[in-house]
Amino acid sequence: MTAMAIMIFAAGMGTRMRPLTATRPKPLIQVAGRALLDHALDLAQASGGGPIVVNTHYLADQIATHLKGQAVRISHEPQLLETGGGLRAALPLLGPGPVMILNSDAVWTGENPLAQLQRHWNPDRMDGLLLTLPAQMATGYQGRGDFITDAQGRLTRAQGQGGDVYLGAQILKPQSLHSIAEAAFSLNRVWDQMMGQSRLFGLQHRGGWCDVGRPDSLPLAEALVKGAL
Repeated sequence: MTAMAIMIFAAGMGTRMRPLTATRPKPLIQVAGRALLDHALDLAQASGGGPIVVNTHYLADQIATHLKGQAVRISHEPQLLETGGGLRAALPLLGPGPVMILNSDAVWTGENPLAQLQRHWNPDRMDGLLLTLPAQMATGYQGRGDFITDAQGRLTRAQGQGGDVYLGAQILKPQSLHSIAEAAFSLNRVWDQMMGQSRLFGLQHRGGWCDVGRPDSLPLAEALVKGAL
């Protein structure tokens, strides 16, 4: 099987992480002595995929300096394009095939999330495969859940009733991106299209996960990485 390209999202403003992001981008905030971006890169490199593309916007020069000398391509966004627009803008660097996508604002334990997704990916049935956990198992998460997963693994919206949390790791076919006119848009719009065709699936992560979106998440993430949870 041809190695899938990998997109790591690192362009956001990090507003929930203020004041820590006043002078540095969120992907460079450290957990257990290493930048969040480096934790994500470790997973990407160990998954066997490639090329690896990182998008940038806020304090982009710091991320570019951090990545200097590494085998990573940068997709810079002069205007923030959100997740869908950012992925579409990076396609010339990623190529046409299905793309593995990883957010940089989380830490993981257990099985490599991208390796899990690759092992369960079935392009005949799926246009998207999202890694999830039940809301009560998602460290640092403060919602009720994003999706309901049926017996076949297909996803529908939770509609406020609680369910599974999207963890920020997925495989997507990029073709649906081209049907959206706006330059900046969320991947939620692509997911809705895939759900309407019963082609969006979920897979439960085999391990731990912590959202690192707020300053009070940092000790939880440190504890998870150090095996204290």
